[in-house]
Amino acid sequence: MTQDLIGGDADEGYGKVADAFHRNFSSGKEIGAAVAVYRDGRKVVDLWGGHRNGKTQARWEQDTIVNVFSTTKGVASLAVAVAASRGLIDYDAKVADYWPEFAQGGKGAITVRQLFGHQAGLVAITPPLTLADITDPEKLSARIAAQVPAWAPGSRYGYHAVTLGWYQSALIHRVDPQGRTLGRFFADEVATPLGLDFFIGLPESVDRNRVALLDPVTRTEMLLHLHTMPPKFVAGLFNPRSLIARAFLIAEGIKEAGDFNRDDVRIPEMPSVNGTATARSIAKLYGGAATGDSQLGLSQPVRDALAGPAVTPSGGSRDRIMHLDASFSLGFGKPTSKFVFGSTGKAFGWPGLGGSFGFADPDTGVGFGYVMNKLGYHAYSDPRELALRQALFRDVLGARTQA
Repeated sequence: MTQDLIGGDADEGYGKVADAFHRNFSSGKEIGAAVAVYRDGRKVVDLWGGHRNGKTQARWEQDTIVNVFSTTKGVASLAVAVAASRGLIDYDAKVADYWPEFAQGGKGAITVRQLFGHQAGLVAITPPLTLADITDPEKLSARIAAQVPAWAPGSRYGYHAVTLGWYQSALIHRVDPQGRTLGRFFADEVATPLGLDFFIGLPESVDRNRVALLDPVTRTEMLLHLHTMPPKFVAGLFNPRSLIARAFLIAEGIKEAGDFNRDDVRIPEMPSVNGTATARSIAKLYGGAATGDSQLGLSQPVRDALAGPAVTPSGGSRDRIMHLDASFSLGFGKPTSKFVFGSTGKAFGWPGLGGSFGFADPDTGVGFGYVMNKLGYHAYSDPRELALRQALFRDVLGARTQA
């Protein structure tokens, strides 16, 4: 790729991150991508390059935004953390204390912490939702309140790939004095004060020419890269009746990642899977969480909780859906022995399908964001993203090696 298709800059001392970004393009691994780093409240890396549309060769611009899939989960969970900081939610309260209808189906004792920690067993919605259900918050709330846990809550981890954000939104709707959904609460209380280009559910007012076209993984390509995913997870995905496959079913008519190029999938609020953003906004938000930015307004007890260790379920750390050892806390992932990110165990964040990633590292004051439109094949630590994170934490900051 020619040099003129990469824009932005990196501060003195952060050149190795820029070098890694350039190598991702020169090796042909990217179509379009962006990476940003905030440290101690200051933007130190802000790079973008390639094409936002690989078919038309339209350039990836400074303000290009792209769907980041599950990277949305961490951002949504920071909005919930703002609500917790204001005393609207107690992580150790029962969900049904705020939302009485949630108690049906044997869910009365589930705590907010268990729900946000992927321990509630509410990974799939039966029968499946329609897009019309998703666009009607009251209907959606009733549907998810009626679900029965797939295992004893608190006993297992199981990745709530799609459902987590909807449960969080229903909870925010009930505790917010204005009765907003999570997407609206985030827009008003987080994105606007911080000046973020991040949308949970893409408003029709946003210029579609700014939105990058996703280049999705095909079924054939997936079969060629099965070694990058846990075998039991892959087997479950190919069995539509399995709990694994049902956990990744969003709604009828949405069958693959490329469907997120459709406006009817971009517009409804899906706080687990359809955030549309710049890398810069992800890094700025997580940087604010890492440093305690007053504009974000996280209380010290909430900041301590986010940086603290996960509460492991009684049955151990193995994730029943992903078939990986996991560490989930308050809507975020924490570093594990296999997924090492940040400088210490205080780091928190979450990646998205295809390779995007955002996280906070409190001990270095870093917020990190990476987005792209060519989807990769790894459960976490996509090689393109890992190269950037490695350059930052190992080579620039002299912290631990990433994995």
